[in-house]
Amino acid sequence: MHAAPYGTSVQGFRDSARPGRLTGGVDVPLLVAAVGLMGCSLYTITQATQTDIPGDPHYFIVRQAAYGAIGLVLMLLISRMDYSRLREWKAGLYGLLIGLIVIVYATGTVARGSKRAIELPFFSLQTSELGKVLLVLTLSAFAVDRMRRVGEKETTSRIMLLAIFPAMLVVAQPDLGSGMVYVSIALAILFVAGTRWTHFAALGGLAAVAIVTVVVAAPAMGVQVLKPYQMDRLTAFVNPQDNPAKQGYQQSQSLVAVGAGGRTGRGDQATQTRLDFLPEHHTDFVFSVVGEEFGFMGAALVLSLYALLIWRCLRILTVSKNLYGTLIAGGITAMFMHQVFINVGMTIGIMPITGVTLPLMSYGGSSVIVTFMALGLLQSIHAQARETAFAKGRELAL
Repeated sequence: MHAAPYGTSVQGFRDSARPGRLTGGVDVPLLVAAVGLMGCSLYTITQATQTDIPGDPHYFIVRQAAYGAIGLVLMLLISRMDYSRLREWKAGLYGLLIGLIVIVYATGTVARGSKRAIELPFFSLQTSELGKVLLVLTLSAFAVDRMRRVGEKETTSRIMLLAIFPAMLVVAQPDLGSGMVYVSIALAILFVAGTRWTHFAALGGLAAVAIVTVVVAAPAMGVQVLKPYQMDRLTAFVNPQDNPAKQGYQQSQSLVAVGAGGRTGRGDQATQTRLDFLPEHHTDFVFSVVGEEFGFMGAALVLSLYALLIWRCLRILTVSKNLYGTLIAGGITAMFMHQVFINVGMTIGIMPITGVTLPLMSYGGSSVIVTFMALGLLQSIHAQARETAFAKGRELAL
């Protein structure tokens, strides 16, 4: 039998025909959603911040573009890693998580009454953002180790305590929004792992007791658990019209901006944004800028990209080659869903203001880079799922 011409072989042909070879196993729809959101962010921030820094209209856009480029490179690098190896480092990763949060208290810089970030040469590292990904990795690993005992109360208690401890440290910075995300991640991992519904009912009861204690009972006894401005935000959410010039100012201006956008937006006539009536218009309230500048059509485009992103996250969750990957995907999906719902909700008045950023849309190096790192883990899970499917002689469906 003659050899295959030009040195080819059946195995070589199979390798060339391997699904995803041209794209490196990358989940293309997920990549499109991420790049699309980053593009929307750059355009929106350009329109919103032209006069924010006198003499430097491109201050924010240049930095946001740099953060996006760094994040994209990290995503592609992480996508080629074997995420399963991270399970072996769970103790070290959890120690790093706690260490990064604690070090902020010693070396962090104070901004607007909060000490949340460490100043680096090129940007401020908000360690609680990086902590979200580290928490997903560590809780997923601990859950896998106790999978045979997932129905026990002890397992649920341990995983929740592992999440609540760093969450309390973050809330004390104070960063209530990130602390809530930590808890959501833990609940999602427990849910995906198959925890009994009675455990969630018990956790819900404990949460209700904690909220009543913090918001009502503790202040009545003269103990202020939350900062005054945090209580003001909660009060403004419950009764937004009581003091629209003070506690309710941010939400009131956001509602005006979103309502004024109409169907196609106001463009250059977006006075709430251009005249700085809308606070934090490049970070917490960037979705309000989208609503005013580009109207319902612009907001629908952004929300559609988030829908695509979350759909791909859920799809990757279902095709993972092992339980560890499934739990990681579940934790990351919960992280994205929580942040999108809370951020968009607070801009339209259905959620209190907690300082949660809008992934890939809000300005900020830590948020953008960490989000891309999380997407890199999802891409790694997807790539290895495709490789496993190919090895078994089948192709992974979209």
